[in-house]
Amino acid sequence: MRLARRGACGALALGLLGSALADTPRRAGAAQLMNELMSGTATVGGPFTLSDQHGKRRSLSDFSGKLVLLYFGYTFCPDVCPTDLLAIARLMVLMGPDAHKLQPVFVTLDPARDSATLLREYVAAFDARIVALRGSEAETRRIATLYKTYYEKVRRAGFKTYVIDHTAFVYLIDREGRYVAFFPPGTTPERMRVMVREALAQSER
Repeated sequence: MRLARRGACGALALGLLGSALADTPRRAGAAQLMNELMSGTATVGGPFTLSDQHGKRRSLSDFSGKLVLLYFGYTFCPDVCPTDLLAIARLMVLMGPDAHKLQPVFVTLDPARDSATLLREYVAAFDARIVALRGSEAETRRIATLYKTYYEKVRRAGFKTYVIDHTAFVYLIDREGRYVAFFPPGTTPERMRVMVREALAQSER
């Protein structure tokens, strides 16, 4: 099975996994994380603390009582990340008066280039309610691994800068900070709304 490349930023969309990735360590690493996520048997998620777009330290526990939509990406991503963030922003509109029960969180995979100022401007262009977080390279790697998110800097011939290959999922986290499920790339805001409302209903029983 394989992972299909999606978009110019090199995001990896959900596809078929397995032996086709084994020929390179990079693809093998992506396959391992994806298999762990898809199997339903591995532990996914966990607590974290990073700095937000205003320089304030924020922990996952700060959002206790809300469902969290967690997304990993970077501001220089030309297509996949903006598309997914637009979907999240649309979801917030569709949620109407229940939007306050949901907290979208964007974690940059590119802290070297994504400054707090840049993150602040970036997420504001989608929805002012999105919290953007950044950490050190080590912190970013640790948290991405917790959520089975694969990413790697890739330099391409003819380009002076790098892009980042990364899996592109939206993770749904419950009101107690526990991982619930993920939305694969291309999930519509309308479909996300259905699943979010189901999660809210379950948490309110």
